Amino acid sequence: MIRVLVVDDQALVRDGRAAILESEPDIEVVGAVDDGSEVLTAVREGHANVVLMDIRMPGMDGIAATRQLLEKGPAGVRVLMLTTFDLDEYLYEAMKAGASGFLLKDTPRVQLLEAVRRVAAGDATLSPTLVRRLVDDFVRRPAPGAALPASLHSLTSRETEVLRLLATGMSNAELASALFLSQATVRTHIAHIFEKLGLRDRVQAVVLAYESGLVAPGEAGA
Repeated sequence: MIRVLVVDDQALVRDGRAAILESEPDIEVVGAVDDGSEVLTAVREGHANVVLMDIRMPGMDGIAATRQLLEKGPAGVRVLMLTTFDLDEYLYEAMKAGASGFLLKDTPRVQLLEAVRRVAAGDATLSPTLVRRLVDDFVRRPAPGAALPASLHSLTSRETEVLRLLATGMSNAELASALFLSQATVRTHIAHIFEKLGLRDRVQAVVLAYESGLVAPGEAGA
């Protein structure tokens, strides 16, 4: 059973999302709070394994709450962040804070449920639309000619290419098609990349790829 905590300062929004989630037999809403400062306690009391988190709230915002939760909360809790285009200046900081997924607030019901299930299963949900927005406006690259981090040199040439394409928001199926590989082989490459670089999921991989300059804003696929 997926146990979800809904975090949003608007009661109607909280109730609406909770109703959508509760309609599914494999999802249970274990709580709903309106301030980031309440998240850690609510997760512990409800034994939530997924937090559906709004970014901007009075008091403690969603980014600070995510940092606190992942530093002090139970192991294995995943955060699915909700944002809007007019708030995407927060997106990069939310990624660095450790959120495992990002959705627009107007995401259709089916996609919301799919994202909750993917995040609960340990995958990450990062819309290519949000990746493009992030790259265009907020990713800060190293100075021209800056050397790649030493950790990236541990990757094979194929793993480096997989990481570069993964960072543009490609799914495993799209990676397999672009590189003429099976999806099983793609999954193996991704597992090796995460292990070598000490990454938790695809979101951390995106952050590393852009911060290191491995992928440049505006590259094909991004």
